[in-house]
Amino acid sequence: MAIIALGLSKLTREQNIQLAKDIKSGMTGNANTPSPNPTLATIGTLTSAAEAALTALKAAKLAYDAALLTCADAFTALNAGLTQEAAYVQDVTLGNAVKIESTNMPIRKPSLPIGPLGQVMNLAVKAGANAGELKANWKKLRGAKSYEVQVSVDPYTPTTWRGVAPSTKTRTVIPDLTSGAKMWVRVRGIGKGDPGVWSDVATMIVP
Repeated sequence: MAIIALGLSKLTREQNIQLAKDIKSGMTGNANTPSPNPTLATIGTLTSAAEAALTALKAAKLAYDAALLTCADAFTALNAGLTQEAAYVQDVTLGNAVKIESTNMPIRKPSLPIGPLGQVMNLAVKAGANAGELKANWKKLRGAKSYEVQVSVDPYTPTTWRGVAPSTKTRTVIPDLTSGAKMWVRVRGIGKGDPGVWSDVATMIVP
């Protein structure tokens, strides 16, 4: 027995409308389908409504695109004017904060010293995508430019830790581990000064 497969979800709106028109045409005066349900008049009405809605949507899309472009141009012009005005105020006030603030222009906040790096927090370790691999991630540490990562066999001691490839992101993949081994991981931030405090350790059985 043949099964109808309209495939409506795979059609574009234009294809959907054309299919409806083709079906209405094919069923008009067709002795094989003497009493269509819904009626072909209803299918025609529904098709016309869908076609009108699509036409309106396309017109609205064109209008939106035009309005979006006009808005972008307007803000580009405004921001260029504000940038030029800021340069004038900076020059005429000689950088005097009180005078600048009198114009309601914001002033850049001075950079605060970061100080010693803190402790890496929220270290989590889970199985990697491959055998002998672990994945670790942690919370970003303010002032850290990169992160030092170390692993240790179980049980860990001060002398069992060894370094793996450092990471500039808040995650890393640790490869080449022994499957079935219990491993410990710790991370610390590296910045301009001394290294930060080691994170709390995390552990995982290597897949």
